[in-house]
Amino acid sequence: MSNSRRQFIRRTSAAFAGTAIAGGLPLESISQTIRRVSANDKINYGLIGCKGMGWSNLRSHLMNVPEVECIALADVDQSVLDERAANVAELRGGRKPKLFKDYRKMLEMKELDAIIIATPDHWHCLTFCDALSAGKHVYCEKPLANSIEECNIMMKAAKRYNKMVQIGQWQRSGGHYRQAHEYLKTGKLGNIRLVKCWAYQGWMEPVPVKPDSAPPAGVDYDMWLRWRQSVPLMRIVFILIFGGFGIMLVA
Repeated sequence: MSNSRRQFIRRTSAAFAGTAIAGGLPLESISQTIRRVSANDKINYGLIGCKGMGWSNLRSHLMNVPEVECIALADVDQSVLDERAANVAELRGGRKPKLFKDYRKMLEMKELDAIIIATPDHWHCLTFCDALSAGKHVYCEKPLANSIEECNIMMKAAKRYNKMVQIGQWQRSGGHYRQAHEYLKTGKLGNIRLVKCWAYQGWMEPVPVKPDSAPPAGVDYDMWLRWRQSVPLMRIVFILIFGGFGIMLVA
């Protein structure tokens, strides 16, 4: 692997680690930080799932990694695609990415080098494997998958296609996590028989209960469901603040 590729990986990891910070910056401030890099030196990537973490990852790239260029966006919601295309154009001097409602069409682009996957969890395994089989490097948001079976499939795909893969568990790379794990392995805490975990989400509004209704205009709901059993929309609540494709399963 060339030095430029190694530098890209290091800078990309640092950019994702600063995602939370980048998410709070105005677009004008981000655009002012971008340096000029030769088009031949850039790595072209596409984003699948353009809300929530997808947008945070994209904006971190645009702010911190001038060696990369977003040339394509995929999302089942046309309004999200239009909004993000305008955002990218504002940050990239008017250059708009290509837009796709079906990510498989995007993967056919020969000029794409890498893919960011920021869809809801049930899409991770399929988009991950499809991207690798299309010859793309992959950054996939956490969690890796919804089951051990899916994780095994993704591991096999990563080994088979021999592309660079990174999962967005960047917090787990912190020194204090490693130290805690090493201390646990010493046995000084004794025989661990119970582990409890909490998720503090005071920043998030409660999910509202709404009656069944039709999908919003511009949303390819069948594509979003894909292999899942069809259920009325409002048993699957739209939360556009959460990850790409803008829907979180609650049914």
